[in-house]
Amino acid sequence: MTESHMPVKIIPLGGLEQIGMNITAIEYDDTIIVVDCGLSFPDDDMLGIDLVIPDVSYLIENKDKVKGLVITHGHEDHIGSIPYIEKQINMPIYATRLTMGLIDYKLEEHGLLNQVKRKVVSYGQTINLGNMRVEFIRTNHSIADSAALAIFTPAGVLVHTGDFKVDYTPVFGEMIDLQRFAELGRKGVLALMADSTNAIREGFTPSEKTVGKTFDHIFEDNQNRRIIIATFASNVDRVQQIINSACKYKRKVIIQGRSMVNVISIASELGYLNVPPNTIIEIDESVNYNDNQLVYITTGSQGEEMAVLSRIAASIHSKISIKPGDVVIFSSSPIPGNEKAVYRVINELEQKGAAVIYHDAHVSGHACQEELKLIYALTKPRYAIPVHGEYRHLKRHAELAREMGIPKERVKLIKCGDILAVSEQTFSVIGSVSAQGVLVDGLGVGDVGNIVLRDRQHLSENGLIVVALTLEHGSGQLLAGPDIITRGFVYVRESESLLEDCRMVVEETLDECLMRSTTDWTRIKSRIRDSLGEFLWKRTKRSPMILPIISEV
Repeated sequence: MTESHMPVKIIPLGGLEQIGMNITAIEYDDTIIVVDCGLSFPDDDMLGIDLVIPDVSYLIENKDKVKGLVITHGHEDHIGSIPYIEKQINMPIYATRLTMGLIDYKLEEHGLLNQVKRKVVSYGQTINLGNMRVEFIRTNHSIADSAALAIFTPAGVLVHTGDFKVDYTPVFGEMIDLQRFAELGRKGVLALMADSTNAIREGFTPSEKTVGKTFDHIFEDNQNRRIIIATFASNVDRVQQIINSACKYKRKVIIQGRSMVNVISIASELGYLNVPPNTIIEIDESVNYNDNQLVYITTGSQGEEMAVLSRIAASIHSKISIKPGDVVIFSSSPIPGNEKAVYRVINELEQKGAAVIYHDAHVSGHACQEELKLIYALTKPRYAIPVHGEYRHLKRHAELAREMGIPKERVKLIKCGDILAVSEQTFSVIGSVSAQGVLVDGLGVGDVGNIVLRDRQHLSENGLIVVALTLEHGSGQLLAGPDIITRGFVYVRESESLLEDCRMVVEETLDECLMRSTTDWTRIKSRIRDSLGEFLWKRTKRSPMILPIISEV
């Protein structure tokens, strides 16, 4: 097989059948480029887990082939894992200016800023990486400096849209470069990997500027009230519009939330945020102003437990308390899975007398069906590979691609870890790699796996019983105990007879072991667990975790 007829391999390591943790490897011969490197937040059953980052064991095994990491935009689900992955594979990073500013901050936090090669890329610029070239194309999204990628491989041109929408009147910068998509389509696009997040929504996504008008109306209608607005820290255009409305209605702005402060600081320094002098004040200065002269911009629009708005709602914020009449605006829509947390915060705020606005103050940053159709019409891809989204989004995107005239056999729904081989003649999954996700708990990366999670689940559902006893060395006779200690199983004072029966079961088990001359501690512990577990299930229909502790004297 000649080089020009070799297929290019597309290997998603995250971002499919889920929202978040977007990362894809593109491989041709001795070259791998990585597109995005995001994280996701834990599911409800991942008890105690802080973050989930991609499993890049395939990239580590092929470290010599990895030529660079190209980033589409600066959201956490596309850049959040960079410091963790760079510690394992030191890849040069290529991104637009604001995106790189946000990445630099993350690398600095992890002490990696001087160890990682970084290059800021302009729209239209092409980067040579091994036997591939990558061109950055202007798009619109809910953060400035977003880009689509045209990846030129010997097998053909791949177009990766990143997260995008078609915004004819963006708040910052120019509209999406539809002309470049059309030029690529005329020359021939082998495969299109397009954003599926809003593929189930009909029509067009409204312009970000429509939110600015909504803010003006809200400020106009609430001129005598304090206003608190929660949004995503990275939505710089949204913050700009809040600041615009605040200036128009002569209010001072107070920024709350570490990530919000960081992003606004970086965006202002790089010129992506226009803040008139003396507009932003420190929270301690708020005592010098009336409530109707203030607007707060905070984190917590997703109901995150320790975010500013959640702490305000729970009355545990040190400097901000809700007053009856306050207006609280959720300028976002709940990410799938976060609805319960968001509605909990809304209920707490309304119970304290706040008026909560959680409709109409947000527009999506993702393309709806008509915008996706436009990109298909312009690029005319041979193959369609839906990316970014849950299965329902990917499935509807695949149907939409077929509606646009792409034959069914040229549309492929793939899973994380699949190796998709693509050429003019080939379009098939030829294998798979590990792509389970790595759990981050505190400073531990990957040291919590399924067994530990299962134990945490078990403890959370059924509680713990510790059986402590002391045996005589040699004879195995019981010298002290058994003492029964419970946590999260039963209330001890009301269950003394049950715990006494547990002691008797343990003593009988020990006598049985002694009669059989069983002195191996592992076997004794196993017998205690089995007999006590069986007894408790019969008596209570519960299965607590049983932890025998044996001391020897």
